[in-house]
Amino acid sequence: MRGPRGAEAMMGKLIAYRLVLALPQLALVSLLVFFLTYLVPGSPAAAILGAGATPESLAQVESDLGLDQPFAERLVEWFGAALTGDLGLSYSNSLPVSDLIAERLPATLSLVGGGLVFAGVFGILLGVLAALRPGPLDRAINGVTSLGLAIPEFWFGLILSLVFAVQLGWVPVVAYTPLAEDPAAWFTGMILPSIALGAPAAAMVARQTRGAMAKSLRAPYIDSLTAVGVPRTRVVVRYALKNAMIPVLASTGLTLRILIGASFVVETVFAVPGMGELLLHSVIGKDFPVVQGAVLVVAVLVIGVNLVLDVGYGLLDPKVRSQ
Repeated sequence: MRGPRGAEAMMGKLIAYRLVLALPQLALVSLLVFFLTYLVPGSPAAAILGAGATPESLAQVESDLGLDQPFAERLVEWFGAALTGDLGLSYSNSLPVSDLIAERLPATLSLVGGGLVFAGVFGILLGVLAALRPGPLDRAINGVTSLGLAIPEFWFGLILSLVFAVQLGWVPVVAYTPLAEDPAAWFTGMILPSIALGAPAAAMVARQTRGAMAKSLRAPYIDSLTAVGVPRTRVVVRYALKNAMIPVLASTGLTLRILIGASFVVETVFAVPGMGELLLHSVIGKDFPVVQGAVLVVAVLVIGVNLVLDVGYGLLDPKVRSQ
């Protein structure tokens, strides 16, 4: 058995390994996005100048933007700048891509964070209740989770908006207010988008928690703890739930990626000025530096969250620290 220092050393090695592994992952994502934007038909210059542009003006804009350079040269130049934190300039408005992303990223993080909290709290709660109360309650929760998995986020968002914002007036129709500007309005405005985004994920978490919790409650050590007089609440929370959270936490990375993808749709429903709107307009306008920079930032976020989850997974599961 390893002591505390040995476990800390193993966790340090795990973090270092994940960080080293993140570099080729980011490089591969960047290369793939850069290559795909290179294959998109049409020229960004034509999107900037419009249908009435002359060949001479198109050639001039392409030269100004560096689009007349070979693919390999453009790729090396972009990678070199990205390593220094320079994501280039937007084709459409000549603003730094990093500034555009910094302006939109807080809204997306607020939405994804709210959806993840809703999915975690309600998913785990429903899963634990289903495992502890087999029978009618378990079947009812199973029906609710099946419905949650089947409902599209955008449809559920529209229903929530029509009922609670339009009909009842409990929350504003236009959802997002910056946190620094008005924390109370920010919280109120993010309730419905977070529920719409997090409901399908909560259903998935509930099913995972229910299965893991039921398996944990059937373990022999649970009967032993109960036999020696350990209170039922402590057995459930301190031992069964802790062990059940290991597989649930392991799948949180996948849940997060699903939430990020679905958040772009939910942003449209609730008029949240986030990364989804920025990416949509950039793809339509062939503003490729914004597309490349936004995808790179999202990849960094996903890899960073996965690193945090790996550390949490190691803290919950001693077997990971002992490997």
